Amino acid sequence: MTDKTPRPRNFDPLTTAAVVFFLLAVALAAAPAMKAGPATLAGLMLLIGLAGVACLGLIALRGVMEPVPEGEPGADRLIEALPEPAAIAAADGRIHAANPAWKAAVGQAPRLPKGGPSATSLFTALTAARRGETSRATLRSQGQDHAATVAPLGLRRFLVRIEEAPREPLALPAAALEVLTAFQGARPPPPKVLDAFAAASPFGAALLDGEDPFTATIIEANPALIEMGEGAAAGRIFGDLIEASSVVDATQKLKDGTANGGALEVRLAKDPTKIAHLYLSRGEGRWVAYLVDVSDQKQIELQLAQSQKMQAIGQLAGGVAHDFNNLLTAIFMQLDVLATRHPVGDPSYEELNQIKQTSARAADLVRKLLAFSRKQTVQREILDLGEVISEFEVLLRRVLQEDVKLETEYGRNLPQVRADKGQLETAVMNLAVNARDAVRSGGGSKVMIRSARVTEAEAQSLGYPGAQGDQAMIEVSDDGPGIPPEVVDKIFDPFFTTKPVGEGTGLGLATVYGIVKQSDGWIAVSSRAGEGAAFRIFLPVHVPVPGAALIPVVAKPARPQARDLSGAGRILFVEDEDAVRGVAAKLLRARGYEVIEAASGEEALELAEEHAGTIDLMISDVVMPGMQGPDLLKQARPYLAGAPVMFISGYAEAEFSNLLEGETNISFLPKPIDIKTLAERVKQELQKAA
Repeated sequence: MTDKTPRPRNFDPLTTAAVVFFLLAVALAAAPAMKAGPATLAGLMLLIGLAGVACLGLIALRGVMEPVPEGEPGADRLIEALPEPAAIAAADGRIHAANPAWKAAVGQAPRLPKGGPSATSLFTALTAARRGETSRATLRSQGQDHAATVAPLGLRRFLVRIEEAPREPLALPAAALEVLTAFQGARPPPPKVLDAFAAASPFGAALLDGEDPFTATIIEANPALIEMGEGAAAGRIFGDLIEASSVVDATQKLKDGTANGGALEVRLAKDPTKIAHLYLSRGEGRWVAYLVDVSDQKQIELQLAQSQKMQAIGQLAGGVAHDFNNLLTAIFMQLDVLATRHPVGDPSYEELNQIKQTSARAADLVRKLLAFSRKQTVQREILDLGEVISEFEVLLRRVLQEDVKLETEYGRNLPQVRADKGQLETAVMNLAVNARDAVRSGGGSKVMIRSARVTEAEAQSLGYPGAQGDQAMIEVSDDGPGIPPEVVDKIFDPFFTTKPVGEGTGLGLATVYGIVKQSDGWIAVSSRAGEGAAFRIFLPVHVPVPGAALIPVVAKPARPQARDLSGAGRILFVEDEDAVRGVAAKLLRARGYEVIEAASGEEALELAEEHAGTIDLMISDVVMPGMQGPDLLKQARPYLAGAPVMFISGYAEAEFSNLLEGETNISFLPKPIDIKTLAERVKQELQKAA
């Protein structure tokens, strides 16, 4: 292609002046020979001057009108090495050189398109090329649109390529790259494309150069990324910021396309305990990486999962304990029947007594399950923390025996707490026994119990992150081998134990956990290998109501123990467990009561309506298939005529007390129960109602 468009051509004014002076010198030298006078000489010099000016004008005019040559040698070699249509254009759209493929696709036009949407696209691309950027444009020629790439070659030279299919910008053959390097000379470094948002973001952001993001070089990194890793400076390898095993895993997921929602979960090389989400995007031959620290979020997720797991296990344990309590109730009552037939001295008495003792142990195991599930019956009272530990210390010394030293430390100004004394003693006992076993097996020598009043800040530093206000703390520690780090997260799980088979049930710490939670408290553990372990129970400090101290506290009189367990009255006994209902009704009838049995709440409601006004006492289970005990009471109350109601259940009274709001003349008897306890309570309730 020959471009006939005029183009200014460079000329040297000094050279032109030298030519004029040369002509003047020739004229002066020739003057004597020509015998010219002064006037003639002046005229000659004037003519030579005018001729010089004319020459300058002609040279200038020729330079303006001289057409652009076919192309520059470097440009020709560059575009000839390209397989696709290519041309070299100026900033104003004039074409300096083009290869045959361009001429065949676009034609012989001396310029890029001047009008239409494609012209706007090309203008935008050329503007970006002036800034050193490579961009895409649409070129319309001969009624057809072509996808084009515009790349900078030099100060005012741009390479325009028509691509039949999308490809990476500047993916040139080796020969073309060699010519390009020689043609454009030294180019400015690639621009930094992290925008202001990424640069100021609280998460890490980086621009990477390379095919593989984990072996790519960091071109630019924002301050957040530099803080996350020591090797985040420009020029370093991005993969060095990430733990080696995480790099392998992330590379495989990236290859398989199995990244979770586009995020790759990795651990940081600087601190492997830190977890981050890595987001990668590729564009224009480079990677943009975003690294978001999610360590706190992961910790919350783990805590939530652990809480949900403990809650699920607690519900399971509570359900098992409820059913087991029904079985134990039937066993205890049948033992009472057999005891009347085989009194002391009978050959079978000893065996029956052993069965009763074994059943009592089973009942204790059930209480532990209920304590873990926070459904154990509790009787909270105001306790002085120092007095509780002091009284309990005597028993603890007997349990620990002489080979383990017990040390106690009582802080000043010990507070009062509102808790179940028996449960609190059970929790401390379980912790002390575990500490004793750890000391014996690990070569330690002592168990320490410390009680103190701690401030909110102190409680948070000691392992209670959600502490609010002052807390009462009981710490049980030892100097044994400590708890292995890999099992710390499992120690409160039910049935988990590190003791040999036959030496632990795995319910000790689970029971402590349930007791503390049921008391609205918190338990924390700290341990280091070879330095022992410390368990800290935090309970909210009881704050007396102002003026309450002026009111004398009257002790609640104990219920009188009925010596004669026989009586009279009509009892509606509601229990879905046949074994419990049958034996209880039989034993109550044997003591003179008339018992009406109901196997469900619906059946009991019908019987209450049938015997309306004649029922002296209703005994009902709480949890039953279909209609529950509290629902039965609300519907049967019109037929009971103010008769007392006694609920029996293996669950804690607090589990359903809110369902009985507004009800009066209600009592509660926890399972498992024996016939003696049941008969005593029945007689007491009937005597109160008389």
